[in-house]
Amino acid sequence: MISYLQNSGNGGLTVLDNWQTKCWINVISPSLEERDYILNELKVPSDFFYDIQDDDERPRVEIEDGWILIVMRIPVRHDSSIPFITVPLGIVIKDDIVVSICFHQNDVMQDFILHTQRKSIHIDNNMNFLLRLFLSSSVWFQKYLKQINTNVRTAEKELELSIRNEDLQNLLKIEKSLVYFITSLKGNSILLSKLIKLVSVFGAFDPDLLEDAEIELKQAIETTNVHSDILAGTMDAYASIISNNVNHIMKQLTSITVILMIPTLIASLYGMNLFNALENNQYGFLIVLFIAAVCTVLGFLFLRKRNLF
Repeated sequence: MISYLQNSGNGGLTVLDNWQTKCWINVISPSLEERDYILNELKVPSDFFYDIQDDDERPRVEIEDGWILIVMRIPVRHDSSIPFITVPLGIVIKDDIVVSICFHQNDVMQDFILHTQRKSIHIDNNMNFLLRLFLSSSVWFQKYLKQINTNVRTAEKELELSIRNEDLQNLLKIEKSLVYFITSLKGNSILLSKLIKLVSVFGAFDPDLLEDAEIELKQAIETTNVHSDILAGTMDAYASIISNNVNHIMKQLTSITVILMIPTLIASLYGMNLFNALENNQYGFLIVLFIAAVCTVLGFLFLRKRNLF
């Protein structure tokens, strides 16, 4: 889907019917026709286009034949295997052409447009446009981190009742999301530092906007690190609990086996075809039962006193 957007008179971005000079072209999950338009009509380099399509593309900036490619990572919702991942968002710039391309549906870009309309924000140059994208993506990283925190609390409550494989697997999926977040945020931070050094290419920028973008990015990194450390500690704690539970169960089973061996041993001794002074006694069976019961109780009390049962 292609959207053409431009600053309105009252501030904020408005949607246009077709391309105009110095408008922003927002491309989300382009179709084959839209890809042809981007490559053939706008003349966007094919290398840039297919680099953005690569889900493993890292944050970077590249300048080639007057074209500028900026690749940053933004968070998106995923499927049940991993709740959240990050995907590349590419911004291609040359003269009066500004194209943002993302091959995944996401909340960041739509919220970015609505935010400029709600706050009547006027974007006066490409550098401020990039800074606002960094700011918006960092905010969405933190929004998703809050949802991740909620999911962790829910899984912990379930684990308090009963340790199940499904709940542990959910925590493992969340841990994978946090790894994606940390890697992408660090890459975005390095990319932002590189862009600031290219003032001659992108032009002047709003220092207050830069400060806001850096603060939100650092806060997202720190928050992600905190959640990752807490989750790692939680996983280690539950691993220790599971190991302790297994040891306790094995100890109980061993104690039960020892207790059952006592009457079995006595019955085996008196059940052999040998003289034992009870073969002609009419109460011999009851005597053997009594001896077995007494020895079993004594064994049980001994194990109980040693905290082995």
